[in-house]
Amino acid sequence: MNAIPSHLDHLVLATPDLTATVAEFARRTGVAPAPGGAHVGRGTRNFLVSLGGSSYLEIIGPDPEQSEPDGPRPFDVDEVDRARTVTWAISPPDLDAAVAAARARGYDPGDVRPMSRRRPDGTLLEWRLTDGDTQHPSGLVPFLIDWGASVHPTATELPVTPLVRLSATAPDPDELRPLLAAVGAELVVSEGPVGLSFTVETPRGPVTFG
Repeated sequence: MNAIPSHLDHLVLATPDLTATVAEFARRTGVAPAPGGAHVGRGTRNFLVSLGGSSYLEIIGPDPEQSEPDGPRPFDVDEVDRARTVTWAISPPDLDAAVAAARARGYDPGDVRPMSRRRPDGTLLEWRLTDGDTQHPSGLVPFLIDWGASVHPTATELPVTPLVRLSATAPDPDELRPLLAAVGAELVVSEGPVGLSFTVETPRGPVTFG
């Protein structure tokens, strides 16, 4: 199995303190993440780092410039007590067909809904993704995303830390494997507490984040 899954779009590193986590990433890697933008109405903001090719890392946390959102912030940002890799996304060639295929194989990745944010330069990015209570609660089964006609985040000049490996642990890896197969995803899963980790190559050598 490949250490880097095919169709990988991005990894999600959620944090309760965005400023501190961005600074820590820069300290450990020697690479400063770039501002991504605010998710208006969702109470979050992100910073981005290219992982090479068309994949990237999203560091997401509360946006102090926004008022409290009506509901929970995305990606369990309200629940994490430290920076943690909470989930990942793949970009299949046809999002709607991939959702239908997953459901036919016994796994519902959730309904498809639109989202958007503005980059610091004012460019509006719009995308669709799967989201819902039917997604696996571990975060180890990726959600699906389609950027449509929008410029992909990696099409801009982002700092780069090439991805070396993505892997996971779960109490019952055999439970996850058919779900990963249902969405067409590859992931190295070994037995252990629920967790997702990745290693990137940096000016300071390989660095692993959990």
